[in-house]
Amino acid sequence: MNPILAYFIYYMLVMGTIMVLISSHWLLIWAGFEMNLMAMIPIMLYNQNPRSTESAIKYFMIQTTASIIFMMSVSINLMLTGQWTVMYINNSMLSTIITISMLMKLGAAPFHLWLPEVAQGLHLNSSMILLTWQKLPLIYLYSLYSTLNFNIMIISALLSIVLGGWGGLNQTQLRKMMAFSSIAHMGWMMAVLCYNPNIMILNLFIYMIMTITLFMIFKYNSSTNISNLSLICNKSPITASLLALMFMSLGALPPLTGFLPKWMVAQELIKNNNTMLALIMLMFALISLFFYMRLIYSTSLTMFPSTNNMKMYWLYANSNNYSFITIIFSIMSIMMFPLMPILMNLY
Repeated sequence: MNPILAYFIYYMLVMGTIMVLISSHWLLIWAGFEMNLMAMIPIMLYNQNPRSTESAIKYFMIQTTASIIFMMSVSINLMLTGQWTVMYINNSMLSTIITISMLMKLGAAPFHLWLPEVAQGLHLNSSMILLTWQKLPLIYLYSLYSTLNFNIMIISALLSIVLGGWGGLNQTQLRKMMAFSSIAHMGWMMAVLCYNPNIMILNLFIYMIMTITLFMIFKYNSSTNISNLSLICNKSPITASLLALMFMSLGALPPLTGFLPKWMVAQELIKNNNTMLALIMLMFALISLFFYMRLIYSTSLTMFPSTNNMKMYWLYANSNNYSFITIIFSIMSIMMFPLMPILMNLY
């Protein structure tokens, strides 16, 4: 891709997202979503092949449908109120329509089936952008949390946690597993959104840091499925140990970073007299933990069969020179738990 064109595309992707987050005008928010969509399609087609083309078409159709539903609700709101300003919506039908359009855009259950298929057909870089940066419009719901349909959000949150964990159990492709992981984490964010949006934002940023770190490691090791992970222990035991810690953090095992947002979400639900909801979410989170443990087993506890006398490759033959950003993100993904008292005081 031409560097100038690539710069323009990424600039439009960033500006579209920023426009969504800072606008207080319904039409500008819709325009920001469309700018984001038009910039994401060329990124998906960067390494053009039939699978990436199919993923781009699926993504375009889903996002366009969600935008049409969103614009329809905004137009009805304009007819009822006579203004474009984002404000509290009293009409339950409009609240339901806006909630459904946002769930479709973010890939939350029961509108989640497109996300694993789209992520699987993309290059690792494009898939990382889809599962991280494209979740930032969730912050836009911060200004709409009092408008969204509470019952639909809770039902979608529970479905996302269950189906996200269940769908990843029998997968062998890493991009699909990370997509189902994204769906499950989306459920935790939506569950706390109606009670404390600040914790939702913290949860989103911690999830993005952990996901970006994993995709960076996958890219450096050219890993796209579980079979590739079994080679990492032979090539670099340090990388295998780091991946094991990363998967445990993503599965929310204490005292790693990933345990921090789930603890805060469960505590917030219990404070709002939703103990049963928190208990159900924690129980279903064990399903997701199972396939993370399956990845840890493939990465750290198995070795690829080899006829060589040496179990390790020559240390300098396939050395991985990780970037400084990867090292910083890895530390943040594993060792932020001691900051929990400070973060809890902030929220």
